[in-house]
Amino acid sequence: MQEVISIQNALISVSNKTGITDFARSLTQLGIQLISTGKTSELLHDNQVASCTVTEITGFPEIMDGRVKTLHPKIHAGILGLRDKHADVAKQYHIAWLDLVIVNLYPFAETIKKPGVTLSEAIEKIDVGGPTMIRAAAKNFAWVVVVVDPQDYSLILDELQTYQGIRLATRRYLAVKAFTHTAAYDATISAYLQQDVIVRNAVLRSDNLAVADPSHAFPSQLTLSLEKHAELRYGENPQQRACAYRISSTTSGLLSAIQHQGKPLSYNNLVDADAAWNCVREFAQPACVIVKHANPCGAAESSDISHAFTLALHADAVSAFGGIVALNRPCTQAVAEQMAQIFMEVIIAPSYDAAALSILAAKPNLRVLAVPVYTPVTYEMKYIEGAVLVQGKDTAMLTETDLQVVTRVKPSQQQLMAMLFAWRVLKHMKSNAILIANAHVTVGVGVGQVSRVDAVELAIRKMQASSEQASELILASDAFFPFRDSIDKIAPTGIPAIIQSGGSMRDAEVIAACDEHGLVMVLTGKRCFRH
Repeated sequence: MQEVISIQNALISVSNKTGITDFARSLTQLGIQLISTGKTSELLHDNQVASCTVTEITGFPEIMDGRVKTLHPKIHAGILGLRDKHADVAKQYHIAWLDLVIVNLYPFAETIKKPGVTLSEAIEKIDVGGPTMIRAAAKNFAWVVVVVDPQDYSLILDELQTYQGIRLATRRYLAVKAFTHTAAYDATISAYLQQDVIVRNAVLRSDNLAVADPSHAFPSQLTLSLEKHAELRYGENPQQRACAYRISSTTSGLLSAIQHQGKPLSYNNLVDADAAWNCVREFAQPACVIVKHANPCGAAESSDISHAFTLALHADAVSAFGGIVALNRPCTQAVAEQMAQIFMEVIIAPSYDAAALSILAAKPNLRVLAVPVYTPVTYEMKYIEGAVLVQGKDTAMLTETDLQVVTRVKPSQQQLMAMLFAWRVLKHMKSNAILIANAHVTVGVGVGQVSRVDAVELAIRKMQASSEQASELILASDAFFPFRDSIDKIAPTGIPAIIQSGGSMRDAEVIAACDEHGLVMVLTGKRCFRH
């Protein structure tokens, strides 16, 4: 391949017109002939930059409201032709070589993020001619330079002035960038058009089992376009490099949050904040969740958001130190005054009162995030070596009618309310998980244990360090009890009621142990493992 190629003709067709006028003018000053399309041509003409139109080259007008303008042999042969093999053909058909192709695409991703955008509006922003030219130029990088990013305009001008052409290494770099650009563009389109396929085809019952034909539960191919959002200081540990990428087709989530103040979010901040935000959205009443290491250490709901924060904080004030706080209501002055007294890493809320922001500003390192938009996701992904696992998101809301009482002693209404509250939090704790709570606040957490009985012991120890009366609490387990040993440890504490999934081969033995101790046991028929 030729090391440096000179540039005689450049084709310009851009939707993002940032810097294009100055760039085009600089190209003409270097003696390069410009060919342009549609709105780009009008912009150059209005700014006294000389260019001829694609129609003048092809002899064929732009038709069908501009849908067809560059899809012509004289354009694509001028891009794809091999200069050392196809010169005679080019001469025969009066084809001019196009050495520099400057194209960027209709703003599809930006369009689908607009509130209320219709399918028809989105489809009109699917570019056809642009990707075709980009791919043709990138394929033929031996002879053609392709530019898809306005940030590369200065690179082109520097090389033209330094080398009187563009080097092979630069052409290859730009070709890779171009293929990445079109791949991401197509992936965004595919993800948008496919976004309800999982909802429609993977219709999940409340027990999370796919109905109808399982072979059609998920599409045979799943595409995902990611945009680099920010370099992170480091990953989970300082020796790990890290970066945050945004899913191109989404407008919700933490990377779309408004950060009012504070240091940049770290990798661990983002993981913990996402866990807190997902948990607090389980609640309809004003609620607060405090997270450490992606696990809730305190959660509460109340009629007042300030009171909910107070309850969640005092559920485990030691663990809450340096934690992540999520609120499902606007942060008020009263909440901010409490927060100002303790060390927190991140606060997340839908919005903030002006007075609250003024108070929090006294802690300049505190990261204060507003996440006003919530778009529920229907599936989640987990990366494993060489693969991605996809599953329907566990959005099932446990209700009183789902519960099966299996012991002689029946639960009170207050105990049932506590069980439903605890289950909402338990879904967001790492297994094996045990949660002790009343109807409004968590009291003891045993999380991430490899043994269920160890999780029970840890939760009991946390509960006993609190001021709560055990007789007013319930204990929730994210999966079944494999043996009665956990029941035998729970009984002496005075906790009167237990909720668990059931499903163990020793369920009868476990239930009998509850009856022996005079405990309530309720089964959900659903487990809520989280790994």
